[in-house]
Amino acid sequence: MSNAELIKIRSSGLGYFINRVQTLFDEITRIWSIPIVLMLSIASGFTTYYGLSHFITPWIALVITIAIQSIIVICSLEIAGIHWKANRMRYFSVAASLIIALSASVTFSYFKFYEISEQESLHINRLNEIRQSIKGYLDEVMRLKGQILQQQKQELDKASLDATQAYFGTHNQIAEGYKNQVGEGPFWRHYNEIYREKKQAFAEQEQAFANLDKTIRQLQANLSALDVADNTEQNYAQLLKNYQDIQLSVNQFSTGVNMSLPEAPLLMSYKQFTEEVKPSFAMWSGFSVFAFVCASMVDFFTVLLSYRLEFTAPGPLTIQEEELVFECLRQFTEFRINANDELEMVIEKSEIEKARRYSDWSRMFVVGLLLSRGFLRKIDARTVEFAPNLYPLIADKMADKIAALKAQAAAEAAPDHHE
Repeated sequence: MSNAELIKIRSSGLGYFINRVQTLFDEITRIWSIPIVLMLSIASGFTTYYGLSHFITPWIALVITIAIQSIIVICSLEIAGIHWKANRMRYFSVAASLIIALSASVTFSYFKFYEISEQESLHINRLNEIRQSIKGYLDEVMRLKGQILQQQKQELDKASLDATQAYFGTHNQIAEGYKNQVGEGPFWRHYNEIYREKKQAFAEQEQAFANLDKTIRQLQANLSALDVADNTEQNYAQLLKNYQDIQLSVNQFSTGVNMSLPEAPLLMSYKQFTEEVKPSFAMWSGFSVFAFVCASMVDFFTVLLSYRLEFTAPGPLTIQEEELVFECLRQFTEFRINANDELEMVIEKSEIEKARRYSDWSRMFVVGLLLSRGFLRKIDARTVEFAPNLYPLIADKMADKIAALKAQAAAEAAPDHHE
C-alpha cells in the first residue's frame, strides 16, 4: 500500500478527526487568550500604576509597573512548563518571583479599587462626622443655655423677693426700727432698681437666646440640605457661617456667667469635605474585602490565562512529525498508569541499553518536541506522562498500523487462495 493511500486512510479516521477538532479548538483558545492576557495586564497595570504613583515619582512608578506585569505574565508562562520534581530550585525561584510580583500588583491595585468601592461610604462618613460634631456641640450649647436661664431666673426671683420684702418692710437688711413699714421707701427703691435691672437683663438674655435659636434652626436646615442641595458649596459655606455665629453668640452671652464654655469642634473645610480618596497604607486598617477581591481577581485571571496559554499545545503535528513521534515512542519500554490515570513512561536508558551504549538521541529529540508542544508533561528527571491530546494521535496511528498489517496479511493470503 502506498504512502498516499495510507495518508488517505488515516485522514478519514475518527481519531484523526477528533484530534483535528480538538487541536483547532486549542488554537482558537490560545489565539483568543493572547489579547485577553494583554488587556488584563494593561488593566492590572493601570490600577497598579495608580497606587504606586501616589508614593513615588510617576515615571519610576510606570517602569516598576511594566516590570511587575511582565514578571507576572512571564513567570505564569514559565511555571506552566516546569514540574516541581524535575527542577525544584528553578520551580521555586519562578514561583517566588510570581508571588512577589502578584503581592505588589494586588497591594497597589487595592488602593484604586478601594477608592472606587469606598468613595460613597467615605462621603457618608464625612457627612456623619460633621453631623455628629455639630449635634454634640449644640447639645452642650443647649445645656449651657438652660443653666444660664436657670441662674438668671433664680437671680430675678431673688431680686423680686427682695423688692417685695423691702416694700412690706420685712427684708432682713432693714433695721429694727424701720421694719414692717409698708411703702416705697429708700430700701424698696434700691431693691426695685436691682429688680428692674435683673428683669431687663433677663429679657435681653431671652432675646439673645431667641436669636441663637433662630441661628441654630438655620444651621440645622443647612445640615439637612448638605447632601441634597443644588449648590453644595454655597450651602456648606452658609453652614460654616451659621456655625461661627453660634460660637460668637455663645461666647458673648456666657462671658458674664461663671461657667465653662463648651469646646467647639473644628469642622472640615469644603475642600476637605469633597476631597477624593488619596491612597495610603491607612486604607488597610479599614480593610475592604470587595476591593481586595477585585484587585486579586484581575491578576488571578492574568495568571490563569497565561498558564493556560503555555500549558496547551501551540499547534498540531505535521504528518512527518507524527510518523517520527510514533516510531520513536515505540522504542521506549517502560510504561505504566500513574496516579493521575495517565500513561507514564521512563525516558532514561535501560540497563541493557546503557551496556550496549545505545544512542537514544532520536527518541529524546521526540520527547523534547512533544514536551515543547504540550503533548507530554514532565513528571521528574526520568519520567513523563501523556497529555490528553496525544492519545488520539497515537490511537489513530495504531489503527493505521493495524489496518496496514491486515491489508498486508490479506495480500499475502490472496495468492494461496488463488492457488
